[in-house]
Amino acid sequence: MTPCETVEPMLLTVAQVASMLQIARSKAYEMVAQGEIPSVRLGRSVRVPRAALAAWVTSSTKTKRVV
Repeated sequence: MTPCETVEPMLLTVAQVASMLQIARSKAYEMVAQGEIPSVRLGRSVRVPRAALAAWVTSSTKTKRVV
């Protein structure tokens, strides 16, 4: 790996997810607690897998049907 390359973390904090989705941190924690956003627990920490978040956004996106 060259010094210019960055490694994207596999797991995101709920605060990072809130920032990425442009929602309040408290709303992101609420959605994680309700199981709306996929998450994993590591001890007392809650993390959101980056790939699962991307899949969740894709599956949650509503598209208009053109008739």
